[in-house]
Amino acid sequence: MTAAKQRLSVEEYLAQEEHSQERHEYVAGEVFAMVGTTPLHNQISLNVASALRAALKGGPCRVFMSDVKLHVSNADAFYYPDVFVACGAAKPNKEAKLAVDAQLVIEVLSEGTSAYDRGDKLHAYRKLPSLQEYVLVSQGLRRVELYRRGPDVGWTFLTFERNEVVQLTSINLELSLATVYEDTDVP
Repeated sequence: MTAAKQRLSVEEYLAQEEHSQERHEYVAGEVFAMVGTTPLHNQISLNVASALRAALKGGPCRVFMSDVKLHVSNADAFYYPDVFVACGAAKPNKEAKLAVDAQLVIEVLSEGTSAYDRGDKLHAYRKLPSLQEYVLVSQGLRRVELYRRGPDVGWTFLTFERNEVVQLTSINLELSLATVYEDTDVP
């Protein structure tokens, strides 16, 4: 993400984004241009999205990738998560360019976004009432970090490494790290 260039209203942001050649995230009036991804980042995101799509096909949950905005109204923000799942959402159509009710958000970490994804973005996502799990996937080694909302204990933090299996309770699915890192050379 690059530094904010201008302050916009939500309406101005959405209108500008509709015709923009590049994607921008919006946080409390500030607009940030999104940086491109690497082939490794793309492969990991695709692996995760493909596994989720195969497991959730035909059910009420939909899997979205990085070109669909997620509106976090309680944080006055619009983000483009790498992968997210919204359950009960209407089937996608050409007019649907954002979602508001994600149960699961997955971000693939990079050097440039790691601190932001673990800090301000985590803080904002936790304000999303529907969110049950926030997953951070490392590109440097086989590690997945999971933040899970519990009914009585608030948020818990779990780490998975090597070839462990992540239990995604928000969508009742097991996701192996072998699948996450398939066709990569991540040690």
